[in-house]
Amino acid sequence: MPTFLIQASYTPEGLKGVEREGGTGRRAATEKLVESLGGRVESFYFAFGADDVIIIADLPDNRTAAAVGLAVNADGHIQSRTTVLISPEELDAAAKTSVAFRAPGT
Repeated sequence: MPTFLIQASYTPEGLKGVEREGGTGRRAATEKLVESLGGRVESFYFAFGADDVIIIADLPDNRTAAAVGLAVNADGHIQSRTTVLISPEELDAAAKTSVAFRAPGT
């Protein structure tokens, strides 16, 4: 199952919700969402800096990850971005894959 890094920032209204619900409440809501789509939250952390939340989650496919991103961002309380992660073994396999690449202008 593909793994994704989700980095999110709360709007001021979203932060008010976190204050009411608590950090463990947000983690539970995230786990419920991901599990309802056939995935698993590997880790969930709050952070200082540009991102308020860092999540690593396994989701069935890119389509599912995109659906989560669309739903979360459309709500307006959270702005998130999603990065596909690959394992070292996947990178090893990619390095062994022949690619017919031609640089621009060559």
